[in-house]
Amino acid sequence: MNKVILYCRPGFEKECAAEITDKAGLLGVYGFARVKEQSVEDADKLARELPFNDLIFARQMIVVGELLKDLPVDDRITPVVGMLLGVVEKGGDLRVEVPDTNESKELMKFCRKFTVPLRAKLREAGVLANYETPKRPVVHLFFIAPGCCYVGYSYPNNNSPFYMGIPRLKFPADAPSRSTLKLKKRFMFLYPQTNGMNIWGLLAGWVDLSLVKRNMWVASVDNGPMAQSLMDTGQVNLGFEKDGFKYRRPNA
Repeated sequence: MNKVILYCRPGFEKECAAEITDKAGLLGVYGFARVKEQSVEDADKLARELPFNDLIFARQMIVVGELLKDLPVDDRITPVVGMLLGVVEKGGDLRVEVPDTNESKELMKFCRKFTVPLRAKLREAGVLANYETPKRPVVHLFFIAPGCCYVGYSYPNNNSPFYMGIPRLKFPADAPSRSTLKLKKRFMFLYPQTNGMNIWGLLAGWVDLSLVKRNMWVASVDNGPMAQSLMDTGQVNLGFEKDGFKYRRPNA
């Protein structure tokens, strides 16, 4: 398997391709990147040594082989197992994924049904462990069209733990706006440990809820009133009733 596939948000394909080309060159891995199929030699080296969290545009990074085309309708599993034998031994998880596009929604329905029998056959062949474990490589199938997929793997200590690389966050019923989800996602990746952290909340009316729920202490800056439920937590100090766009911290 000599290629790397990177998932990214639709619209950022060129940026993602440029980024992986630059990062790979720093590791002495040279090749070329294509917007649809980003391909670089020494793929396993990248998957091991290029810190996934350093990538800005990539949602996922997996090592794959050649594209499997025209999988037989009556037996799609055998070619997939054959591709993985001798490449991945006792994988810890299986993800059958598709591009994040509207056109792939129907394809995703097939992937969900296909996952169950495929998992059973991969376990029977020794490609997957009998039980899911986060310590072993993740086996990936990436369908780009019906009967057409890439097969590969990623390392659990250097990948995204989410299906298709997309965190599925539930919108809180008491959230003031969808910015709550954006903020939650930022903290998930940049500051996973926030317990007891002190933070300044500019325009805090729409962010304080997320911060308080993460056990943070907020110095609130907003020229509007705070919800009483927030003030009752004792974690919000509304001592700065000013315009958050114009406020400057003392001695900053």
